[in-house]
Amino acid sequence: MFRRSDYFILAAAFISFLFSVSLWFGGYRDEGMFVGIWVPSILSFGGFVRQSTRPRGK
Repeated sequence: MFRRSDYFILAAAFISFLFSVSLWFGGYRDEGMFVGIWVPSILSFGGFVRQSTRPRGK
């Protein structure tokens, strides 16, 4: 099941993706690629947070 924090992480990754695409097609290709590499970083951070807040017995 998704928790509220999961939705925030997914929203942040999606906003970063949209910002990256808008930069890319706006002519700022280097900046678009830089912002684009935030997406997997945000998702990895979300996975880390989810794993670290999970109860130990499961």
